[in-house]
Amino acid sequence: MYRFLFSSKWLGYLLLAAIFAAACVFLGRWQMDRRAETLAEINRVVSNYSATPIPFAQARDQFNQLDPAKEWTQVELKGSYDAAGQRIVRNRPLNGQPGYEVVVPFRLTSGETVVIDRGWLPIGNRNPGSPDSVPAPPSGEVTAVVRLKHGEPELQRGAPEGQLASIDLPTYATQLGYPLLTGAYGQLASETPPSADMPVAFPKPSTDEGTHLSYSLQWFAFGVLMFVGFGYAARQQARNAAIDAEDEEETLPDGAVHSAVPAARRPAPPRKRKRKKATAEEEEDALLDAQGY
Repeated sequence: MYRFLFSSKWLGYLLLAAIFAAACVFLGRWQMDRRAETLAEINRVVSNYSATPIPFAQARDQFNQLDPAKEWTQVELKGSYDAAGQRIVRNRPLNGQPGYEVVVPFRLTSGETVVIDRGWLPIGNRNPGSPDSVPAPPSGEVTAVVRLKHGEPELQRGAPEGQLASIDLPTYATQLGYPLLTGAYGQLASETPPSADMPVAFPKPSTDEGTHLSYSLQWFAFGVLMFVGFGYAARQQARNAAIDAEDEEETLPDGAVHSAVPAARRPAPPRKRKRKKATAEEEEDALLDAQGY
């Protein structure tokens, strides 16, 4: 009944179903990997974002090479800003709005220098390509609490004077002309004394894992449904073939086989002709003949 499955056409259908299912499994696993990355980021935010700040002495190694598990850890820094080394970073949207971020070198009392991202600024209206104004960092001795962030890769595009295409710490250090700790930078949480004019503070990162799980389950379901559809199509093909076979041949009770022509189209058997009723005169003649007259 299912011999047709070994035909080239149905083997081709099976191959297409297998390819489609394999693609669905790949996409489902990709969504699961993205979900795992998102959950890891959420765990870092939950564990580190609001934890008690640690002193720089405990975080020095992280500024040289940041452990991903330590991202968002709060660190307390003491020192002063180098306002002359301040830069704005281009193309930094926030809540769907285009803008910039302000980064400033911070020279610690230990003599080392790190980079602090002080916040976000909207695009300017008076001078295209730059914010209308950039708040100056506080002068003198400052105590800043920052959250550790990874540096960003270098972008193969330029930037106007006083601006950066990304928070690429080695490139920033080259512009400044003095050493920076380039393993991480700090996203400002608070500073003392506070400035009268501050950039917009960064919002807390989202802890919503998104739709990765539902998407992955949908892809896996699509892969299974492809084989379900293939099986249903094969079953229908087998049923149709069986019906066609029954229409072509019908087996009689004595084992004889004849063509299954629909009854409405079969030729009718020859009909017997009715004899005419004899008249009285014909009957009398027949009687006389029988008696020999």
